[in-house]
Amino acid sequence: MVLRFAGFELDQQRSELRGPDGGVIKLRPKTLGILTLLAANAGRVLSKQQLMDAVWPNVHVGDDSLFQCIREIRIALGDDRRQMVRLVSGQGYLFEAEVSVIEPPISVVPGPGPAPAAEPGHAAGPAPRLLGLRRPAAFAVAGVCAIAALAIVTTMVRPSVLFGRTPPTIAVLPITAADDDIEVKAMAANVTERLADGLAKIETIRVLAPSAAPQISGGPQADFVVQGELHKSEQSWEVRARMTRSATGEIVWAAPVSVMPEDADVALRQSRLAAGIGHPLALRIGELLNADAHPAATGRNSLPSSTRAAVEQAAASITQTSRERFGAAQTMLEKALAEDPDDVDLAVALAALQLRGIQMVWYGPAESAAARTSARSILERALRARPDSIPVLEAYCRFLSATNAFAESLVACARTLNLDPWDGMALYHIGLNQIFLGRFEDALATFQQADRFDTPQVSRWTWRLGAGWANLSIGRNDDAVAWLQRSIAITPASGRSYMLLAVAYHRLGRPEEAKAAMAQGMALRPGSTAANVAPPNLNTSEAYLEMSRRSIRDMVALGLPEG
Repeated sequence: MVLRFAGFELDQQRSELRGPDGGVIKLRPKTLGILTLLAANAGRVLSKQQLMDAVWPNVHVGDDSLFQCIREIRIALGDDRRQMVRLVSGQGYLFEAEVSVIEPPISVVPGPGPAPAAEPGHAAGPAPRLLGLRRPAAFAVAGVCAIAALAIVTTMVRPSVLFGRTPPTIAVLPITAADDDIEVKAMAANVTERLADGLAKIETIRVLAPSAAPQISGGPQADFVVQGELHKSEQSWEVRARMTRSATGEIVWAAPVSVMPEDADVALRQSRLAAGIGHPLALRIGELLNADAHPAATGRNSLPSSTRAAVEQAAASITQTSRERFGAAQTMLEKALAEDPDDVDLAVALAALQLRGIQMVWYGPAESAAARTSARSILERALRARPDSIPVLEAYCRFLSATNAFAESLVACARTLNLDPWDGMALYHIGLNQIFLGRFEDALATFQQADRFDTPQVSRWTWRLGAGWANLSIGRNDDAVAWLQRSIAITPASGRSYMLLAVAYHRLGRPEEAKAAMAQGMALRPGSTAANVAPPNLNTSEAYLEMSRRSIRDMVALGLPEG
């Protein structure tokens, strides 16, 4: 079929867009897919998630991948004023043009009689069928129909519907500008919109968009109200945000969020401010919902002192590389869990510690296998107890990724993002899984999205390292150098960062810098050889294996011992 609108023709058989002059306008396949879906649903609002699920099925991508497609569509259609592809705040995108469908001629086996003549004044051929303006249209293509219908069902049916719980409603009031400044007001409006869009992705709540503020005014329609004030100084942009319980006026969450002048890009500031509010807010919402659904479940600050001490000791040991601290923390957690086997927080802390021990090779072979089995069992039991717990899902996401269950990890990590769309660590592990599965372009987009959110900031170096690795994997060596240098500037103690940087320099024909980077990497990782540098190969794709083999060969050429 051919979709015709505003002088353009979208030929689905040829996979091309033709302009009013008949010339072909080149679009990337994903962009063409988004345009096809929008045009086939003229007059119908499609949510961002529906569009992403339809065009990137079973693969997590960041919002910016969709935004880039929308920008390309608007450029191709000359839609500078955004009248044809219109953003409906808090809901999605609307294709506001009259669309007609030109169906291909039907092949008919000639019979004995003469073929029917065309009507006077009309050429023989297919007649256009009007889809109409602002009228929900049937999907024009069977393939698009099936994908989009699945996406719509998936995104609309939330657990609260399936299990009979009424999700709480959260009203997002417009963030106010502390100064009567046009720039500050514009920033406040954009941050509000980004925050509302992100919260709307959380499947356990309902969100009232900022446009509904005059009706809600913090009133009884919403269970909770989120609001904030934006301040600008010479040093930073800062939002002071809070969430209150409507019935009582109780402040149940509050936090200041700021971005520094180094975040010069306006869109980046908006993204990081919204994520800086959204990430801790999503965690707090999760705590409140779990406390309601599971009265025994509490937040970290309200844990019994003995449990809190054990969990904090374990967390400290996870970030340290001391074998002695690890052993002491494991003993403490096992003892505490034996006394209270239903304590999910203790269970997750023990599983995370066991994973650290596996990664650091602090277990012997038999102990390592037992620790994997134990950690998985603990986490799956915790998930049954708290299926909507962000900390539990995040721990399970990390565990599956670290134990080479990459496909399973993608599902668990994506589930984490359904409860906290700004979870940078979940995005980081999705990116790693995509690397190991050979989806290098998708991995790059995921790491870049994590960097745009920058939550939590302490992990910033990891997704910059990931972006460098992904760029290296697809041959963008200059970009790889830039990302790896930015990662090293934050955390200069990672030998892997220097080794990947060495490979990038080597491929750019910069031998002296390559050798120096490799020497630094080996100094940080003494005992490294070609046999132990590469991550395990179990369950990885052939594309990843080939990329990894090539990188190891380059490292050996730069002085890495073979074994």
